[in-house]
Amino acid sequence: MIIIEDINKITKPYKNAVITIGNFDGVHLGHQALFHNLIEKAIALNGTSIAMTFEPHPIRVLKKNNYPPLITLYEQKVELIEKAGLDVLICIPFTQEFAAIPAKEFVEDILVKRIGIKAIAVGKDYTFGKNREGNLGLLKTLGNQCGFEVIVIDELYISNTYPERISSTKIRELVMAGKVAESKKLLGRYYQIRGKVEVGRDRGGKLLGFPTANINLFDELRPKIGVYAVIVECEGENFKGVANIGYSPTFDDYIFTVEAHILDFKENIYGQKIRVNFIDRLRDEKKFSNISELSEQIKKDIIKARKLLS
Repeated sequence: MIIIEDINKITKPYKNAVITIGNFDGVHLGHQALFHNLIEKAIALNGTSIAMTFEPHPIRVLKKNNYPPLITLYEQKVELIEKAGLDVLICIPFTQEFAAIPAKEFVEDILVKRIGIKAIAVGKDYTFGKNREGNLGLLKTLGNQCGFEVIVIDELYISNTYPERISSTKIRELVMAGKVAESKKLLGRYYQIRGKVEVGRDRGGKLLGFPTANINLFDELRPKIGVYAVIVECEGENFKGVANIGYSPTFDDYIFTVEAHILDFKENIYGQKIRVNFIDRLRDEKKFSNISELSEQIKKDIIKARKLLS
């Protein structure tokens, strides 16, 4: 997949470009279905499948504050879009100046002249341009004038028996509620956080008998405080584990931490980036009377996690 992070570097239109535009936070099953349709259309036209997204998320520029945490930061979003099989990803730096481009100008100057679209796939509630003045009606009018097709993609729902559409908002709600197993049904994969392993307070191994990887989070969205069965991606391999997200109430220091005990693993991975996939929530975080009680509970957590992960 070709990644374009400066639209001025597109020196000539793509061959029969078929494009979709969006933030694609989470790259969930709804986004994946959209990409699949896009690729099929591009193949039919012997053309180029293209996704256009923005960095930072437009809401961060337009609202400045009170915005939701992102499900996938830019690095992971790019990886997931590439995995979907698209030819090109255009990431436009989102600024106030870009937000001020009128809808008609955006279509004619950027989509038609610079990118060369022959078809665009969007949802029925798609809006674009300055003050979101562009809508599906305007897009279809411009398509007739400029010679491109507008494909309206139906919304994807969680299931026939659960008629709620798949959305980034719903996924955030599930993850923040600790319902990570349910979030997988919308994401098409386990929810994942990424971070660098840093030196912790040296209590896991010495005091509890269970060494942990203390993670300096890169991600914004974090699951509800508690203990989880996880799969840890490290050094190109996958390892079973138990992760605690919370404030270590037994130790009375109440510092937020993300700690993962990787089962059957003894390597030194300080400074390395790891990925933690959340399989299911085991229990709430709890304050124990002493370290011995906490250690016994961790043993039970590990037994339960092994069964879940087997």
